[in-house]
Amino acid sequence: MSEQTPGCLRVGQNAPDFTATAVVDQEFKTIKLSDYRGKYVVLFFYPLDFTFVCPTEITAFSDSYASFSDINTEVLGVSVDSEFSHLAWIQSDRKSGGVGDLEYPLVSDIKKEISTAYNVLDPEVGVALRGLFIIDKEGVIQHATINNLSFGRSVEETLRVLQAIQYVQTHPDEVCPAGWQPGSATMNPDPVKSKEFFAAV
Repeated sequence: MSEQTPGCLRVGQNAPDFTATAVVDQEFKTIKLSDYRGKYVVLFFYPLDFTFVCPTEITAFSDSYASFSDINTEVLGVSVDSEFSHLAWIQSDRKSGGVGDLEYPLVSDIKKEISTAYNVLDPEVGVALRGLFIIDKEGVIQHATINNLSFGRSVEETLRVLQAIQYVQTHPDEVCPAGWQPGSATMNPDPVKSKEFFAAV
C-alpha cells in the first residue's frame, strides 16, 4: 500500500492503513484497516463523542448496519476521542445523548494520526471534520466527501453510492447515471450505445 502525503489524498488512491484501538461490543480491540481487505469499508470521521449532530449519525449507521453487512461492507466510525470516551458514550442511553450498543467499531484517533492521514483534521479546532470514505475490496478509495462540523450526512445516500460502486466494479462496460438506484437503468459509456439510454429516458 503506497504512502500518502497529507493533503494529497484523493479518489483512486490506496486508503492509508492504520492500526488503532476500537470499541467493539463494549470491549477494547486493536484493529487494522488492512484486516478488512476483501470487504468494502465505509470509513467515517466525526468531531467528538457526547456532542449533538454526531450521535444522530452514529446511531443511523448502526440502525442501517445490516444493509451494509449484507453487501460485504464494514462500517468504521473514527474520532479523536479516547477509547474510554467511546466506551462511556456507548454505555450511555440514546435518550440521554448516548449512542447505546453499536453494530460496528468506534475507533480512537487520540493522536490524530488517522484524521491527519485522511486530511480531515481541522487544526484550529483540533477535531476531525465529517469526512466519509468508501474503500473498495482492494483498499482503494472510490468515494470521498467532507462536511463541515454543523451538518450531518445521509446514510441512505452513502448506501446508494456504495451500491453504485459495487455495480460498476462488477459490470465494467456500464456506468450509473445521476440518482441511480439498484435495478434502474444504466448506460454504456460509448457515444453510440449511450443513445439507447437517453432515448429511453
